[in-house]
Amino acid sequence: MSTLPTQEASATVPDSSGAVALLLLAAGASTRMGRPKQLLPYRGRTLLRHAAETAVATGCGPLVLVTGALHEALAAEVADLPFRVVHNPDWQSGMASSLQAGLAAVAAARPTGFLIMLSDQPLVTPELLLQLLALQRQSQAPIVAAAYGNTLGVPAVFDQSLLPALHRLQGAQGANRLIAELGAAVGRISFPEGLLDVDTPEQYAALLAEQSPPADRIS
Repeated sequence: MSTLPTQEASATVPDSSGAVALLLLAAGASTRMGRPKQLLPYRGRTLLRHAAETAVATGCGPLVLVTGALHEALAAEVADLPFRVVHNPDWQSGMASSLQAGLAAVAAARPTGFLIMLSDQPLVTPELLLQLLALQRQSQAPIVAAAYGNTLGVPAVFDQSLLPALHRLQGAQGANRLIAELGAAVGRISFPEGLLDVDTPEQYAALLAEQSPPADRIS
């Protein structure tokens, strides 16, 4: 397959985009942060709630939140949103088990693809997710991923043809493993803001420092 260049896809996705399932992975224990990063305040809500609302804005469905180290507190954050919340009891084995728990939860819907996102990338916007969905639909690439720094990674859209490969992932192998394996076949949307995620107190402080008052002030 020929190399897919970086493209600026339209953020308008046809109604059929609802056939793409969205998996929001939030199973980690936040060991480097020292407290649950999913529940850290950001723009008047928690990081998890911010990610969940961003996910809802895409129109994807089904929507699944995968929990692990925490369950009840995270489930409460999305109780009024159209998410199915799935607890992964094997979350300590690595990201692959959480991914597969999410895939199992949407299997009956037979989605045409899977949008995978994390709860610790607060600069992800609905517009970015819609661009990923639109480019995957337009190009029929097996994967369309966000490009930041020297990385192609999540959030990313995976075509349903990759379902067996996703199920074969084990342990710490996340979706980025498949992105790396497919290389030039992966479509990409530029997302330089993706360099900032929230794993440590220093990264969280940097995130808060980027907020511009008054609209972004934590209430």
